[in-house]
Amino acid sequence: MKAIVNVALKQGVLDDQGKATHHALDTLGFKQIVKDVRIGKQIIIELNSSNEEEARAEVTNMCEKLLANTVIEDYDIEIVG
Repeated sequence: MKAIVNVALKQGVLDDQGKATHHALDTLGFKQIVKDVRIGKQIIIELNSSNEEEARAEVTNMCEKLLANTVIEDYDIEIVG
């Protein structure tokens, strides 16, 4: 079983990397198509569990304790396989 965790800054939190990337895309000629850019991270965890409910609870615990700064970041968890 695998957990895919996507972590991104909460709306309203300044995303310097996203702004810089947006500016670079504008400069490269994508100004008309790109409205906004937010940079996040994806964490893929191989799990030793076959129970999806327990796996989700454990990964949530991991996010709350280490993987996400819940003051400024949101996260979502997808359990696959």
